[in-house]
Amino acid sequence: MTDTARSPAPHPRPPRTVKYVLMLGALAALPAVTTDMYLPSLPAVVADLDTTQAAAQLTLSGMLLGGGIGQLVMGPFSDRFGRRLPLVIGISLHVVISMLCSITPNIETLVGLRVLQGFFNAAAAVVAIAVIRDRFVGAAAARLLSRLMLVIGVAPLFAPTIGQAIAGISHWRAVFYALALIGVVLVAIVWKFMPETLPEDRRSPGSPRHVAGAYWSLLRDKHFMALAVIPGLGLGLIMSYVVGSPFVFQDEYGFTGQQFALAFALNGAALVLSAQLNAALVRKVPPVRLLRTAVIVQLGLALLLLAAVSTGTGGAFGLMAGLWLVLGVQGMIPANASVLALHNYGHMAGTAAAVIGALQSGVAGLVSPLVGLLGGNALSMVGVMIGTCVLTVIVLAAGTPAYRKGGWPDHAARTGNERVAADD
Repeated sequence: MTDTARSPAPHPRPPRTVKYVLMLGALAALPAVTTDMYLPSLPAVVADLDTTQAAAQLTLSGMLLGGGIGQLVMGPFSDRFGRRLPLVIGISLHVVISMLCSITPNIETLVGLRVLQGFFNAAAAVVAIAVIRDRFVGAAAARLLSRLMLVIGVAPLFAPTIGQAIAGISHWRAVFYALALIGVVLVAIVWKFMPETLPEDRRSPGSPRHVAGAYWSLLRDKHFMALAVIPGLGLGLIMSYVVGSPFVFQDEYGFTGQQFALAFALNGAALVLSAQLNAALVRKVPPVRLLRTAVIVQLGLALLLLAAVSTGTGGAFGLMAGLWLVLGVQGMIPANASVLALHNYGHMAGTAAAVIGALQSGVAGLVSPLVGLLGGNALSMVGVMIGTCVLTVIVLAAGTPAYRKGGWPDHAARTGNERVAADD
């Protein structure tokens, strides 16, 4: 693995404000909000543009595709030109594209615009993670990432409701006016409050050869890739639940729409709460210990959930309780895995964060359709979730020394003793 001496020390005096966490969280949540605010409008899009449901769904998958590619481009771009410029350009184009979406005449144009929107939205997500690595390492970074989970986790929970309200008052096109307004606000916040965290003397050359070399060094680093794919498997677990739960709760367990919305919110709260628990624990427990414990516990809970669903134990309550616990543990995994993956790559944090983000989109996109292919019922949903848990344990065990005695580098094992400067 790359020598840790190549990774520059984090910024010595990062800000000590809740505003900093909220700002980065809002940036990281922009792609999810852009997707989720639009979800309730899909039926209206089908009717208004005289298209099919499958074509309308391409406006969602197209944005994920654009986001995956965009992260791979925006990461090196931010390593070359600093963090502020990609943010201002990416979010400004998000505003322009949102306005174009609001006047689109047909579904083909809308799909193309959503691919572009995902591409430029990627700047917000990549740069938010890169900024954390610019200023923090180890437990400090893990704790800040966990705090960001509160903002990132809450935003998508409310975004569909807000989108539904906007479309109900006006029209589905008005949702894109709202997204444009959000972009304008974020650009103003970045312009006024976000300092540049990557000095010119730490920027990469940015030539195609250098970028290709940087990606190649990451791809051949088995340790980094193992840690980088774990957040993707986690998102695959979450998306398996997201795509399967409406049918499981409402068709199999007879939930009404309101009951399902409440159940969805409660399970979302589990993710947020466990992320905050991780932020507290990481003060005293090294991220690697939390990670290797959490993935084993999650697998055990997923197996108990499978037993409850297959036997009908507890009925809807058994399903809800099991899902709440499994999803709750998930909040303790991505932050620690990401921090450990980025630890040795501070000199190209944007590029490394881009790989993590692209893997999240790619792995989740491959895993989540399996729920429908396997039947779309509770057993298939839980089965896919268990599969991601098993793969996470295998990847962590085979790709890193997390479970080998004395195998983890001393500097990583001691990161739990670092202080968080941006404490709230």
